[in-house]
Amino acid sequence: MALFAFVCADKPGHLNVRMDTRPAHVDHLNALNEKGILKMAGPFLDGDGKPNGSLVVVEAETIEAAQAIADADPYAKAGLFASVEVKPFNWVFNKPDA
Repeated sequence: MALFAFVCADKPGHLNVRMDTRPAHVDHLNALNEKGILKMAGPFLDGDGKPNGSLVVVEAETIEAAQAIADADPYAKAGLFASVEVKPFNWVFNKPDA
């Protein structure tokens, strides 16, 4: 198993989509967390402190499996993101189970 980071940027002017979809997104992340797949997650913030993107780190067998997890996110399905990069990630410092 390897770690993968999803670096997601919201489309401009889509805060309403984020807020409307947030309950389903949180349910999705909670389900991943219960399975031990989710390692960390949270929003990027703009200059006003409002969310404008996401960072999600998951554990998966392959980058294709990680991409499938990213694609299943309700935010992605709702068209919130302008871009999603799925990148292999090496958690070096402050890793909880290190």
